[in-house]
Amino acid sequence: MLRSGVRSAVLFILVLFAGVATPCCFALNKDFHQVYPLEPGGTFELQNVNGPVEIQGWDRNEVDIHAVKIARERESDMDRVSIEIDARPNEVAVATRYPQNEGVEVAVVYTVRVPHNARVERVATINGTVKVAGVLWVADLHTVNGNIEVYEGGGSVHAHTTNGNVHMELLHVAAEKGATAETTNGSVLLAVPQDTQADLEARSLNGSFYSELPLAFEASQRPRETRGKFGKGGAPIRLNTVNGGIRVEILRSTV
Repeated sequence: MLRSGVRSAVLFILVLFAGVATPCCFALNKDFHQVYPLEPGGTFELQNVNGPVEIQGWDRNEVDIHAVKIARERESDMDRVSIEIDARPNEVAVATRYPQNEGVEVAVVYTVRVPHNARVERVATINGTVKVAGVLWVADLHTVNGNIEVYEGGGSVHAHTTNGNVHMELLHVAAEKGATAETTNGSVLLAVPQDTQADLEARSLNGSFYSELPLAFEASQRPRETRGKFGKGGAPIRLNTVNGGIRVEILRSTV
């Protein structure tokens, strides 16, 4: 049986495979499950191509990787897509490998658990949403067609998508590297603590800007750009979109 979160992702892949005009067909699937130890403060990376990635923090010093390969037509196609793991005591890296110069209609849906204090250095896919929750240090998150979502996170988050929204709820922002959220077709929402000290640069060519946090505005030489300081200023925060709005909100406790 597939987990509930994976079921939703499978439905997303079915729609992706089927297209608008083609009836949705039965998808073949194959499970992959491995667990690896990871030292406190160790790093985690994951590279995918077709399929969403969800990473959830937990209290164990282990990385639990659950993946589901989904093929549209041929079961043999799933064997042509490999999941490679480079596991060391202080680092776990996952890579999804497709055959070169060949079209294979296979998606891989990842559901991963990592220690709360792990450093999620890079997570990337092309077609699918990237979601990270409950991890204290998050760095680069990339997709092309899909949303990027961060909940109860922190660190130096740099989120980039082309066709999708960016939603980030950060417990803290790294003082030197700050946070970045960029999309072309989508909205940006950033929620941070009320006492955040940061320098903000927000630009939306075809959309509005709103900040729930008090912002001391500064002059800008670029059109449709907002610059200012939260508090006394500090960590650099850059929010950019072309077609969509930008919102900055106060992070509220869910308890």
